[in-house]
Amino acid sequence: MNIKDIKYYCSLVEEKNFSKVAELFNVSQPTITMAIKRLEKEFNAPFFIRDQSHRELRITTAGEQFYMHAQAILTEIEVARKEIISSQEGKIRFGLPPIIGNYYFPPLSPGLMKKGIMQQLETYEYGSAHLLKMVQRGDLDMALLGSIKPINYPRLRSQILATFPINIIVSKHHPLAAKKAIGVTFADLKNEAFLALAKEAEFIHQQAFRTLTQQNHFRPQISYQTNDVHILKSMVADNLGIAYLTDLAVLDSDDVVRVPLTDPDAPVFMVSSVSRTTTPMNSTKQALWDELLKAAK
Repeated sequence: MNIKDIKYYCSLVEEKNFSKVAELFNVSQPTITMAIKRLEKEFNAPFFIRDQSHRELRITTAGEQFYMHAQAILTEIEVARKEIISSQEGKIRFGLPPIIGNYYFPPLSPGLMKKGIMQQLETYEYGSAHLLKMVQRGDLDMALLGSIKPINYPRLRSQILATFPINIIVSKHHPLAAKKAIGVTFADLKNEAFLALAKEAEFIHQQAFRTLTQQNHFRPQISYQTNDVHILKSMVADNLGIAYLTDLAVLDSDDVVRVPLTDPDAPVFMVSSVSRTTTPMNSTKQALWDELLKAAK
């Protein structure tokens, strides 16, 4: 069995046309036909039914089963290719979401600098959901990710490093500021105007916020959205609305008041270190992983 045969096969399942697949790969149609015959012989099962009367190509149950495995094989081969290229370049492709990159990671930087690790990092900044996909695809070697649940996926190793509450933040002049000691339930905020982090940025806050709205069966009013946490906090300080933000991103110097949520199942913001189990841990990557875990103790 060779990789080209598998690529031809997956393309044929998707296109259902021998001529089109041959054109896509710039080969002859008999080349595609022979590849499919080799695979069917290898597995002793027909993968396609050729309906000449309707000029249709239909995939069999065995063909569907093999297609799912073939996709996984091609994905893992592509991941292996990316990992090998990365290891030869000697850099660590490292993912940092904006909030974690701005508020959690900086205190770790001096220690990483002393060990010579910081200089080896090639940093990518996106939302946690996007970075997770990049790790899964092999586009990143490691990432610090935010989540509201432990990260548990096949072929990934993950370790929770820290957890932070997600509070309501309000202006010092907002009536809710008086609730900073006792907190509020999310249901208490039904009539409030929210300032929110934009959906397209793939912030974990969106997922947590959606969880609370579903639990409380109402859709809050969102008056403005932004990708910038600093702008969000500034607008809250000016009493233009309230916001839902992890305690990690709220500093004592910010001119806002934290009001805790008292809902028993309120989400928390988890920071986890994540990498692929198939990625070899050379000495530098292992040192980075160990430093991240050490910081959590």
